Amino acid sequence: MRLNVFLQRAGIGSRREAERIVADGRVTVNGQKATATTPVEDGDKVKVDGKPVTIDTAPLPRLFMLYKPLDYLVTTSDNEGRKTVFELPALNKKGLPRLMNVGRLDVNSEGLLLFSSDGPLAQAMMSPEIGLERTYRIRIHGRLKPYQIEHLGKGVVSNGIRYRGAQVEEEKEPTGRNTWYKIVLTEGKNREIRKLMEHFGCVVNRLIRQSYGPFNLGDMKQGDMREIPPHKVEALIEDLKKRGAKL
Repeated sequence: MRLNVFLQRAGIGSRREAERIVADGRVTVNGQKATATTPVEDGDKVKVDGKPVTIDTAPLPRLFMLYKPLDYLVTTSDNEGRKTVFELPALNKKGLPRLMNVGRLDVNSEGLLLFSSDGPLAQAMMSPEIGLERTYRIRIHGRLKPYQIEHLGKGVVSNGIRYRGAQVEEEKEPTGRNTWYKIVLTEGKNREIRKLMEHFGCVVNRLIRQSYGPFNLGDMKQGDMREIPPHKVEALIEDLKKRGAKL
């Protein structure tokens, strides 16, 4: 295993931060000062500032739920000066760890957005191979035909891109020219729902992510953020490991 990967999984910091710590001469492997290319094998003794570190000693990652409002970009900064989620008051409270978003929602979408203090956990949650379900409520201009809903369930190729099957359920009879649907995805490609609807000649005019994996919005309001309790984070990690994640 690469040393920076080992240090990240041991909770020392991101891979880039781990590389800086190694470059500063603060890390030893089996008593020898480590370099960027030093590998870590089973049984090796790794120390940072003279203190032993192992993957088992890593602190439990912290995970947060945010109700992303409309008109906010999911990025740390924007060259055009547009609002970003990292400018929201909830993400600027004292005592928060450094957080990274788990996936994205586009500027015209709202709903559940997760933030993790741990890179590998965030990557595992986003992985198509792991296949965590994401549930959305969408309102479209138009109405899908039964055969189109069936087609969506089997998977669609649009503009040369293969989209995994999606569970689609009409919520109620359309009002006017708009129809509400519930959609469940396990992949999450860029603007996937909007592109799937456009494939069938429909336009999404509202999109709300209701849940991501075992976590859901509940009674949260736009701009609200809540920390997920440690026991639920532990349960998530165990589930991800069963699905094949290396955490």
